[in-house]
Amino acid sequence: MSICKICGMESCDKHIAFLPKAKRIQEFSGSTPPDVFIGRWNYPNVYAGILSPDEYGDTSRLSSSEFWHSNKLAISDILSFRNKLIYARSPSNIKNPGAKFISVLQEVAMAHKPISAEFKLKKPITKNTENAPNSPLISKAGEIQNVRLQENPSIKPKVEYLVNDTDVMSKDAMLELEKADISTSSIIKLLSSGLLGKKHSRKLVPTRWAITATDDTLSKEKLKNIRSFPEIQEIRLFHSEYLGNHYEFLLLPDKWSFEVIEISLKNNGLWKDSEGFHPRKHYADSVTGAYYVNRLALSEYLEKIKKQASCLVFREIKPEYYSPLGVGILRQASRESFASQPEIFQSLPEAFSSIQSRIKTNIRTYISNSEILKNYRKQSRLSNYF
Repeated sequence: MSICKICGMESCDKHIAFLPKAKRIQEFSGSTPPDVFIGRWNYPNVYAGILSPDEYGDTSRLSSSEFWHSNKLAISDILSFRNKLIYARSPSNIKNPGAKFISVLQEVAMAHKPISAEFKLKKPITKNTENAPNSPLISKAGEIQNVRLQENPSIKPKVEYLVNDTDVMSKDAMLELEKADISTSSIIKLLSSGLLGKKHSRKLVPTRWAITATDDTLSKEKLKNIRSFPEIQEIRLFHSEYLGNHYEFLLLPDKWSFEVIEISLKNNGLWKDSEGFHPRKHYADSVTGAYYVNRLALSEYLEKIKKQASCLVFREIKPEYYSPLGVGILRQASRESFASQPEIFQSLPEAFSSIQSRIKTNIRTYISNSEILKNYRKQSRLSNYF
């Protein structure tokens, strides 16, 4: 039985004429934010494409997690933005993408401002005007027949320089881009589009993998120095929340170690990953990409204050986070935690009490699952704190 989206009644014919209708699109033009996406299905033969709305202007807000977070947009607003984007894609081999389309995609990936373009798809797609909370961030996909940029892309000099330098390793290029204040999301697009690294090593990288590779690479490099810094002298606590993602970063005066524990209030799911003083060798396959964005935000802070610490990250996922929006918003929420002065404590019970005042999960659930707390100053038992 269908439900009317206007009055809420079943089988309502009264408002049918007022409901937005889906439209068929095969040719369109507009300003890409700029945004590109490389899929991972059927790797190494993947889909690579450009995302663009069928409208002109400053469309950067449509795909910028930095913009979403800084303006504290609601999930419905973000879904509305993403619903405007059409994914014009082409099947491509990661090593030999070949098609002229890829060169246009790479120009888009290099740009830092929206670019006007014309698109023609092989078959028309249906563009819905409604948002669905369970729809993916990239939903309207069509195979590209032809694309033409209507203007030259605006490219920052450092980006152009490193894209043209085919003798520098991708890791070094990423670090140099970061030092030049190129955003993390822009570095991800460049790596994903096969624009970084030595000439014969360049290839398309699925966007999801490029995100983790970038967060991992940037934080690993910072940790090389952080491990030699003096330890903090007191317990520090930082926190933030965005769209039902609540974070608590508990920093302890100890050698570098890191742990993330995530708990969902919706389904009672629990995920955790950790690392000790030495570099992590395996992918954090429980927490996955969020682990690396948390570690990047923390390493940025520790590098700034020139200290090291042991850190336990508490993430509580609330029911209001009803539609996943990618790890970009988690990176920004994590960075926000360190934008304010920390709470300072002389004992763990005080810190736990503060955390408990902001979360619904019993703090004991986090404590009992934490490897860091089990090993922290073993001469003191956690049971002594209760």
